[in-house]
Order: sequence, then C-alpha cells, then structure tokens
Amino acid sequence: MADEEGPVKPEDTPPALEIRIADDVVASIAGMAAAEVPGVFGMAGGLVGDLSERLGRRNWQKGVKVEVQQQTATIDLYLVVLYGSRIPEIAQKVQERVRQAVESMTGLKVKAVDVHVQGVSSPDDHPGAETGGPP
Repeated sequence: MADEEGPVKPEDTPPALEIRIADDVVASIAGMAAAEVPGVFGMAGGLVGDLSERLGRRNWQKGVKVEVQQQTATIDLYLVVLYGSRIPEIAQKVQERVRQAVESMTGLKVKAVDVHVQGVSSPDDHPGAETGGPP
C-alpha cells in the first residue's frame, strides 16, 4: 500500500536547528585551555586586558584572536612563557589542548591553532609563577 500523501517535501520539514557560537566564546575557551598548560605564564594582551586584570577581572579572551567561519575556527594565541621552559614543547601542548577543548565544547572543526610567543617571564619577577600562571 502506497503512502497517499506522497514524499515529504523540503518545505514541509521543520527548520534545522541553527546554533551560532560567538567568536568571544571560542576565544574564552581557547584562553582557558592555553592557561592550563604548564610553562604558560599568561596571555599577552593590550592595555585594556591588563587594566581589567588589575581591577580583579580575569579576561580569558586577552591574547586570543579567533575567526569562526561556517563550522570551522582559526585561532591565534599570543603567550608569555616561563623562563627555562622548552618553548616548542609548550607550543605543541597548547595547540593540542586548545584544539581538543574547542572541538569538544563547540563542535567546530579547528583548522589551525597558531601560537605566537610574545615574551618570557621569570618566576623571580612574579612570586607564585612556578605553578604555570600569573599570581
């Protein structure tokens, strides 16, 4: 017995669920993931990010540039590492951790994670920096 109504037409189907994830959300995820890597002192940022942190607000988007297109993301991270750390190893671990965090939390495919080391910080300059993060 054939279905009398016929095949379902595209206009009869419910609209697909569309989810848009803001670049700032992806930047926050990337910043938090990068900060978890041992040897990363912090993110390099501008005056606004530094001022926010002095006022007691943590800006996870500082030092992160994200471009989201369709279902992909390209991420640039600007880091400060601890003196004595092996920079190539830290950069690779940051790339892996950021890619995994962004892909698992957003469903976006990460095309690239580019790490730019902008500075080196000595633990002597910042007490508590041995733990891998700013005091």
